[in-house]
Amino acid sequence: MKKIFALVLVLVICLSLAACGAKGPTLADVQKAGKLTVATSPDFPPFESLEGGKVVGIEVDILELVAQELGVELEIVQMDFDSVLVGIQTAKYDCGMSGITANEDRKKNMLFTDPYYNAAQVIVVKEGSSITGKADLADKTVSVQTGTTAETGCQDEKIKYQAYNANADAMSALTTGKVDAWVVDNLTAIQMTADAEGLVILEENMTEEPYAFAFAFGSEDLVAEISKIVNKLIEDGTVQKIFDNYGETYIKP
Repeated sequence: MKKIFALVLVLVICLSLAACGAKGPTLADVQKAGKLTVATSPDFPPFESLEGGKVVGIEVDILELVAQELGVELEIVQMDFDSVLVGIQTAKYDCGMSGITANEDRKKNMLFTDPYYNAAQVIVVKEGSSITGKADLADKTVSVQTGTTAETGCQDEKIKYQAYNANADAMSALTTGKVDAWVVDNLTAIQMTADAEGLVILEENMTEEPYAFAFAFGSEDLVAEISKIVNKLIEDGTVQKIFDNYGETYIKP
């Protein structure tokens, strides 16, 4: 048993060192490759979702324009949300998009572009629920998507929660009575509950947070260039139009 433990420990250390040594691509690297490889979890409408097997959404539209400005193709790779974050930290992918909040904890492990949108995490409950705000969650159980700020928000507030790989499963946990509430991004909540009877989005937000695109350390010049492009798209009204196309309210960061 000790030998097995020692071998596992060595393997973990080696993987950790490999991850620490990983560097993200530079602007020149991406342009030479001719593509920007983006990791995403396409279960976060209207930012990312699957339509006929293709990933579509607000962030896809923004990064398509970014890729055009860089003179490269956009390549999208699908996975669970927590795998997106790991894939970026280890520089397995060039960029991460999945409604990623650029908070201080994440900035310790990865780079972010300037924010393009101010989001909020909201609380969804069943009609007739005794929960009317964040304070009522103290003795309740909440469903969240694994690795999201909904999860860390519950941890910070000491709220009991159950984490699921997909928001569809987190919503199902609420509708089937496995949990008392569901915490999720405001626009995603609006879209996913539109056709779901008996669910209510509370007025009080769980959190408010800026969304941005994530990159590994080492991609500083790439991040600076993409931030410049994103800010131009914000200032000339393009991002507003993209949100309008999806019938969503845009909140400028």
